[in-house]
Amino acid sequence: MIPYSTQLIEKDDIDEVLEVLKSDFLTQGQKVEEFEDALCRYTGAKYAITFNSATSALHGAYFTADFKDGDEVITTPISFVATSNMLLEVGVKPIWCDIKPDGNIDENQIENLITPKTKAIVPVHFAGKPVELEKIRIIAKKHNLIVIEDSAHALGSSIDEKKIGSFSDMTIFSFHAIKPITTAEGGAVLTNNDIYASKLRLFRSHGMLKKLLWNSDMVMLGHNYRLTEMAAALGISQLKKLNKFIEKREEIASYYDDRFKDKNLFKTIQIDENLTTSRHLYPILLSSKLQPHKEAIFKELQENNIGVQVHYKPIYKNSFYKEKFGKISIKTAESFYDAELSIPCHQKMSIDDTKFIADKLLEILSRYE
Repeated sequence: MIPYSTQLIEKDDIDEVLEVLKSDFLTQGQKVEEFEDALCRYTGAKYAITFNSATSALHGAYFTADFKDGDEVITTPISFVATSNMLLEVGVKPIWCDIKPDGNIDENQIENLITPKTKAIVPVHFAGKPVELEKIRIIAKKHNLIVIEDSAHALGSSIDEKKIGSFSDMTIFSFHAIKPITTAEGGAVLTNNDIYASKLRLFRSHGMLKKLLWNSDMVMLGHNYRLTEMAAALGISQLKKLNKFIEKREEIASYYDDRFKDKNLFKTIQIDENLTTSRHLYPILLSSKLQPHKEAIFKELQENNIGVQVHYKPIYKNSFYKEKFGKISIKTAESFYDAELSIPCHQKMSIDDTKFIADKLLEILSRYE
């Protein structure tokens, strides 16, 4: 089956990991720091603090923001549950803002949701397409809020040739296996704020400071959220190839764009000229006529070895959130969920694969028209 997204691990990646496995340090060595420095050079951020997952990175960022129980944070319902889960973990109530037809938070609706309890905005760059960060920054400044970007999809994306990672108070990246680059599991928080960076480093390592010789001191509550040396070595190797990976994904996406132009069975998401996207996903949005058949279409594509997925069920529609917050309905988010299918787009695909997927997709959808 052609998966909707996957990692590409090559010999040079394996060699880098093997070198660490033969070394004296499997954790808390120099590779983590090297990877963090490489992330800073790539994005332009002042500090990068790696974590063992993007979820723990979110936890670290929310903890570092010093939210209090009962605070509110405005975010999007179209994301993986971790974006909101970690807010609950630090005692914060997620306030879900509706989205635009491209899956990104609707910045024009944010101000309507701000209350005296609001402390931050957490946008998500859906599929790698950057949100309207400048408009969000203006709103945040006006209301004295911080901005924490969930950029799990967006390493390598840019606005006006400036890389995502240095725009906001904090930015979270994911290095999960199917993300733009991988460390198997892993994540990072990027920031330009000295205080945030120091607190994040403490939080990921038990809240402990090393002092003279054997003496250490735990100065705050923390966790063991450290990235391993093997993972960091893989990340260093992968980051060198990120631009090549994105070029390949863009080649596939451009082929799809040409093939799917002016189709009335579904729509694709357009990318503005001033934006670069990591192309983490290639979403299509089924027409209202096809949406009742989405499950059958999904199954038929999989039966033809096309690994599709849906991104995402609105977070508030999960049983846990329904029990906690009751019935919630957000119009565009639910329409987007009804319509969205992610089709394969990744660096291991060939143009022949891409042509097969486009041909088969159009063939299958035409039968449900």
